Order: sequence, then structure tokens, then C-alpha cells
Amino acid sequence: MSNTIIAPSILAADFANLQRDIELINNSEAEWFHLDVMDGVFVPNISFGMPVIKSIAKHAKKPLDVHLMIIDPDRYIKVFAELGANVLTVHFEACTHLHRTLQAIKDEGMQAGVAINPHTNVSLLEDTIKDIDLVCMMSVNPGFGGQSFIENTYKKVRQLKKIIEANGASIKIEIDGGVTNKNAKQLVDAGADVLVAGSYVFGASDPTQTISDLVKLTR
Repeated sequence: MSNTIIAPSILAADFANLQRDIELINNSEAEWFHLDVMDGVFVPNISFGMPVIKSIAKHAKKPLDVHLMIIDPDRYIKVFAELGANVLTVHFEACTHLHRTLQAIKDEGMQAGVAINPHTNVSLLEDTIKDIDLVCMMSVNPGFGGQSFIENTYKKVRQLKKIIEANGASIKIEIDGGVTNKNAKQLVDAGADVLVAGSYVFGASDPTQTISDLVKLTR
């Protein structure tokens, strides 16, 4: 197995002790911070926006993987680049002109990610596959943390891996939703490169050890 990236989701952190939880990630074996931005329109929840991300960026010592669950993400691409996002992921379902959006993200110096909902077929990414740096595969319905993992995800990961290889593309496959020690190894075996874990990490009695355990399981 390759070196899998563990990306704890800040959505599940304690916002009354956010700096503490950021330092926890800094000092752990996790490699990325995963930041879910929700607008209450594209998904039925509102999370956090620019001021919070600016504060996180001030203390984070690892890359910021920003996942936009919002309508019309093109309006904010430059803003998120200025805030320090390293990877900016938009939803396939929210982009009318996906190719243009991906180019705009890259023009701002960020890696371009595309997220797909559980019902979206991976084959729909074939026409833009060479322009994508990361595919964020939703393994729960987007909008809320703590949901159960959708088992069909394994099949979709394998299908996407075949498309990537057939096109000679260099793309990370990220899994977002319901990741635990029960499915982490299976996901990596299927072809996943990045595992987002929120409630499973921050809801644990020892989040640092939980991250370490996920790393051991997937390498």
C-alpha cells in the first residue's frame, strides 16, 4: 500500500477549543486538514466561512484541503486561494462549467478537486479527468457529519481507479464520510489515497492515537 493521507475534518472539532484541536492535528501523524464549507443551500447545513478559515490557516502547519459544498463556487475561488487553501474541491453537481472552474482553481496556484455525491456516476468525470488533481468521493450524503458509510463506495473507487489508469492521469482519490478503522484498509485496497475522518477522530477518547491507528492500518 502507498502512503495514505489521513485528513481529519475540522467540521467535527470542538469550535470552543479550535486552536487546541488544530495543534492536535499539527502534532499528529495526519498530513492534511480537511475543511468543509457548507452554505445551507447546496447542502442542508451551514458550517463555517472565511473568518474561521483565516484563523485556522494562521495556526495550521499542514496543507489545507478545502471542500466547497456550495452553489456557484466560482465566485470564491480567488478568496480561498488568498486564505491559504492548498487543495480546493468543488462539487460536480454545483458546476455548470466544470472545466472552466478547474482551470480557474489552478490559475490561482491551488490543486483542483472535484467532489461527487453518492448518486453521481464516476464515468461523468471522464471528459475532465486530465484537469483534476483530486476526486473527493462522498461516501455519505453531504451536509452532516456522523453518518453511516455507504457500502457502494468500494465499487465506485475501483471504477474510478480504472478510469484514471486508462487515461494515464495522476489523481488522488479521497473518501469523505463514515471512515473508521472498520473500512479504512478496504478503501485503500480499492484505490483510495486520502481518507477524511471527522467524528471518528474528534469523537475518540484519544484523537492522536486514533489517527496513528488509521495510519498503521493503511500503510
